[in-house]
Amino acid sequence: MSNELSGKVALVAGGTRGASRAIAIELGRRGAFVYVTGRTSGEHRSEVGRPETIEGTLERITDAGGKGAAIRVDHLDPEQVRALAERVDREQGRLDILVDGIWGGDEYIGWGQAVWDLPLEHALRSIRLGIDAHIITSHFLLPLVIRSQGGLVVEMTDGTEEYNSRFREGTSIGFYVAKAASHSIVKAEAHDLAPHGATAVAMTPGWLRSEAMLEHYGVTEENWRDALAKEPHFCISESPVFVGRAVASLAADPERHRFHGQTLNSGQLAKIYEFDDVDGSRPDGWRYVMEVQDAGKPADPTGYR
Repeated sequence: MSNELSGKVALVAGGTRGASRAIAIELGRRGAFVYVTGRTSGEHRSEVGRPETIEGTLERITDAGGKGAAIRVDHLDPEQVRALAERVDREQGRLDILVDGIWGGDEYIGWGQAVWDLPLEHALRSIRLGIDAHIITSHFLLPLVIRSQGGLVVEMTDGTEEYNSRFREGTSIGFYVAKAASHSIVKAEAHDLAPHGATAVAMTPGWLRSEAMLEHYGVTEENWRDALAKEPHFCISESPVFVGRAVASLAADPERHRFHGQTLNSGQLAKIYEFDDVDGSRPDGWRYVMEVQDAGKPADPTGYR
């Protein structure tokens, strides 16, 4: 465990599972006190219906040598988020790092469905989860971030700004708009935060080996390569730890403001900060997707990890 972030206060919204869970753990590993929020606790499951909990994330932070607190919050409820901000203010008096990883909308994607076929309530729920919840969270928590100079805000998304500049074929309008909106959200936050010396970025992992993705392919982190028989391009996938290390490295960088207002990705930051994934490689996921997968070439990660 390093102490690069010792004395810092972080909050990871939606830190129940996947990339956000890994980010919370890595921030704690480097010394930050981490608040983990989400809808699934030991006593309550969200609509996602998965077994991971905010308490489980906190346990992993503790196992990594860090400290934190798990607080059940529905970030679509302004009063719950207001109460969260008041608690952090009361206990810490500031917030140095805010990571907004709220999503939980995979069941509403409706892969490949046209706007008239996708159930309207599914499209609108995606927008609520991917946009409304992020704006509500920023409204109440950014005043804590600007208390002192040098705060960091990370809006988690799926896809680089270049990749999301055109419609994501095979997805649907709800998912696409929700994820592409993050690029505009972070530009707006960057404008508002700049006078206060804070940095705002959007962040995307590559092809993430989340708990749900591993389950989808019937593999574990230990034998994930067995999934290549079903999906050869899964060869470029990365563990959640990879993006966790990306965000933790960014948070520890005193010159991170050079990325202000940009959308970053884990493979990009691995080259800058020289960190590896758990297998010792550095997958450059989005470059691979554009240059190999979408170009119709055979799966081959050579030169991309």
